[in-house]
Amino acid sequence: MDERLTVEGAAGAAPAVAPAAEGAAAPAAGTAQRAGLLASIGEALRGSHRDYTTGSIPRAIFLLAVPMVIEMAMESLFAVADVFWVSRLGADAVAIVGLTESMISLVYAVAFGLAMAATATVARRIGEKDPDGAAVAAVQTIALGLLVALPLGVVGALTARPLLGLMGAGAETIEACGGYTAVMFGGNATILLLFLINAVFRGAGDAAVAMRTLWLANGLNIVLDPCFIFGWGPFPELGVTGAAVATNLGRGIGVLYLLRQLAKGSSHLAVRREHLCIVPERLLGILRLSGTAMFQMVISTTSWIGLVRVIADFGSAALAGYTIGIRVVIFGLLPSWGMSNAAATMVGQSLGAGKPERAERSVWLACFYNFVFLGLVGATFVSAAPLIVSAFTRDPAVAAFGVDCLRIVSYGFLFYAYGMVLTQAFNGAGDPWTPTWINFGCFWLFEIPLAWVLAQEFALGPRGVFVAIAVAFSTYAVVGAWLFKRGRWKSRKV
Repeated sequence: MDERLTVEGAAGAAPAVAPAAEGAAAPAAGTAQRAGLLASIGEALRGSHRDYTTGSIPRAIFLLAVPMVIEMAMESLFAVADVFWVSRLGADAVAIVGLTESMISLVYAVAFGLAMAATATVARRIGEKDPDGAAVAAVQTIALGLLVALPLGVVGALTARPLLGLMGAGAETIEACGGYTAVMFGGNATILLLFLINAVFRGAGDAAVAMRTLWLANGLNIVLDPCFIFGWGPFPELGVTGAAVATNLGRGIGVLYLLRQLAKGSSHLAVRREHLCIVPERLLGILRLSGTAMFQMVISTTSWIGLVRVIADFGSAALAGYTIGIRVVIFGLLPSWGMSNAAATMVGQSLGAGKPERAERSVWLACFYNFVFLGLVGATFVSAAPLIVSAFTRDPAVAAFGVDCLRIVSYGFLFYAYGMVLTQAFNGAGDPWTPTWINFGCFWLFEIPLAWVLAQEFALGPRGVFVAIAVAFSTYAVVGAWLFKRGRWKSRKV
């Protein structure tokens, strides 16, 4: 009997012991997962030495995306910091910033075009295990950037004020604030080179270098903005022009840091003395690829000029509200460009390694991750729009337009998530023509006419422009997904 009791007692005790063991295992597993996540974040921030053409796709996307998302968040802070301080000078100053951004979008178009070519070419060479070819491609891309930046800076600085007049700015506003536009155009080389060299590092898989550069450049811009605008301490009081000076100084120092990193070498890429030469066939190849990419971005970014021109007819308050709203939207969207750039790097390196299926899987995973991220951002912007806009202006007329812009454009964020990743996937594959034609159809043939009709014919005013933006970008995502599924991008040569 004692043996039976002992056996029964042991049997009865067994269920009590098992849950205790399971309960102990669950916290241990959770601790291990958190430790693994922290280790991955640390690896991403330090710069990973992994080969992204093999192994776990979600892990590869994570390691690439973390520094790229932070980099793009830092990039968006340039715009937000400028408009935050400039808004203290009044609606006219904010309007000049908005008009300048719409015109200097041509510089960004060139920068993005060259950056796309740099990312695609460098990523393909890295995927082919050809680091010397990647270094030579980097040098050719930087040379092209300088050739474009110098004449553009001279012409832009000299014609800044007449261009503002063509965009609808008043004579008094131009006289008071036109220096901002001249300095931004004159210093466009800092924009181009920062984009280009960062794109080179992203294509090589060294996204952490680009991220650290934006930390440096943005930190300087944030500190210097109020110093030059308001004349704090030993700095001259330059008004709105001071924002342009601070931005160019911050970006310029960032460029110097990047050049030093190229010479020093990173985990995947190093430019040595023997790479410092112009190779005509490589230069022409990048020029052809970047030419199409630039055309793509010109179509996309100049469409904003058309939108700004429609809004300008409704006065400075409407234009200032639009500028604030769009700056906040860009702040929300730019981090998700980090996810898009991660997808582009994965596509380029996977195709270079002869793994198109890995490339496709990477894109759809990146789309889903971006969908979740932008869904949360969009919901925040819609619900908190008045609070967010109030940080930039106390003018009720400006604030009303800013809230409308932020809310209406944010309704399309879930579509934007897919459209942004798919665009970069085509570019990363060396197929810039597909998104170029989508841009032309969705933005020039559809968005701008729709904005004018809704604003003028349907008497919706600026709100009609905001609706047109949301509808056009959502349409872009649907068309892009359909074309990506056809798979022609897989056979592109770079």
